[in-house]
Order: sequence, then C-alpha cells, then structure tokens
Amino acid sequence: MADALYLSLWYPNLRLASLAEKLTTVLGEFAKHGGQPLVYSTTVWPVSWHETPVFQRVYGRAVQQSSGDGPAQLGAEPKVAVDDALGLLHDDYAYEFQIGWSLWELEEASWVRAQRLVRVTGFGPLFDEGAYEQEGHIRIDFGNDTPFLEEETELDSNAARLIAENVRHLVDLTNAVEKASGATARLLWSELGESLAQRLAARLGKGN
Repeated sequence: MADALYLSLWYPNLRLASLAEKLTTVLGEFAKHGGQPLVYSTTVWPVSWHETPVFQRVYGRAVQQSSGDGPAQLGAEPKVAVDDALGLLHDDYAYEFQIGWSLWELEEASWVRAQRLVRVTGFGPLFDEGAYEQEGHIRIDFGNDTPFLEEETELDSNAARLIAENVRHLVDLTNAVEKASGATARLLWSELGESLAQRLAARLGKGN
C-alpha cells in the first residue's frame, strides 16, 4: 500500500525572522538533486489547515515551447517566492511552497522520468497549536512513496536499478537540505508510521 512520505527538519532556537533564510536554502537544494530551480506556487495558511489561505500565488511550471527553443521560464526563484509569502510574517501562519522534483516512475508498463510537485512548508511557532514540535520547523511532503518501492510491480534488474536511483536521490536531497540549512535534527517518516528503510529492505530482499 502506498504511503505518504515526509521529511521534518528542526533548528535550535529558531527565530521566526530566520525562517525565510532556511526556506530559501531548502528550496534551493532541489535544483542540485533532480529538482527544478524555480518554485511553482506559494500559499500562506493562517492559524490552522482548516482556515482559508490569506495569500496564494501560482507562478507556473516550465513547459516545452512549440518553437523548440527550450522550456519557458515559468516559476519564481526561491528567494522571490519566499519573500512574497513571508511578507505576511506571523507566528501563527504556515508558509507552503510547491517545487518540481523528478523521479523514475512506472507509467503503463514503461519507466519514465516524471516530475512531481513536492510541498515544502515552514511553520510559525503558534500555527496549529505548535505543530512544528511534531512536524518540524520545515516539513517536506514528497507525496506517495511508490517510486521508492513499486510494490505492485515485478522487480526485475532494471526496475531494481531505477528504484535504487530514486532512493539515492532521496538520500542525497535529505542530506543536502539538512547540511545546507543547518538543521540539527531530521526525521524521514510516513503517514502510516511504517519505516521506508525496512519496507525497502524487504522489497529488495524479495526481488533477490
């Protein structure tokens, strides 16, 4: 069963004014590890997830031009997107950004490089009754964990190789955002509470 996969990052004595710098750094690491350099959208949530956003902007995604001149420059630089969102700086707000990240995924029996939108969220200390204590000062929502397991697919040598490549992207990105942003604690976790590492070991073991 597919599960939602998250990475939570914590910082010592983080001041709200420093959140923008951390978010900009985390978003900037995606381009170095299989992701896009530009942010697709930003949303600002007040008080809790049940409230209506107080700010939302969709910058767009790069698409191939019909003229063949290369992809259009759609999206916003991480610093621009963060500055847009954190202009509304409140300790009970959450700041969510979407950015593209490419992985190998199985589509109609063929493996393709597919770009998924990953959500990067920075939490004010009072948002959703201090959700950052459990969720992290910054949380990355990778979406479902299917590309790292493909549990419904026969695991031949090619599938195992591509899954392993996806896992390397995940590990490299996780290490990079922790180091670059100065996080002192991190946790890779799933919505159902299952360990990705254990499931992956079991999966590869069955394949062998």
